[in-house]
Amino acid sequence: MEASTFKIKTPRLTGGRSHTPLARTELAFIGLNYYVPGRKNTLHTHPGEDHAFVVLEGEATFHDKAGNATLLKKGEGIMLPEGWHYWFQNTGQIPLALLRFSALKGNPKVKRIDAQGRTREEHEQGYAAVDGEPMEDQYWEFS
Repeated sequence: MEASTFKIKTPRLTGGRSHTPLARTELAFIGLNYYVPGRKNTLHTHPGEDHAFVVLEGEATFHDKAGNATLLKKGEGIMLPEGWHYWFQNTGQIPLALLRFSALKGNPKVKRIDAQGRTREEHEQGYAAVDGEPMEDQYWEFS
């Protein structure tokens, strides 16, 4: 495997959220999550994976399964150990850009489990937008 470079850039959205994979090895990957104001995900965990988020723009509130909330602003981050149950929301007034770092432990069959027991068996391999569309020729990028 060779070294790789990447640019921290993603399309702006009409609504919803997106995930842009930036780089990947056998043991780790880096991605960029983009959430419009108010958008949230659901309580879930990632077996066999430690991961961290760093707020590049906006603010996010992370919640654990006990209901504890942690507010993160630009330049702040959170490290989540394997098996940690969490969800987060863009609680700011502008789009949220989150850099996501993941370190993998082996190759677990299940990559994500939500609170209802639904599973995902694959990591997102390419760009994905949910509940919104990319805006033509409009991008958010780290500067």
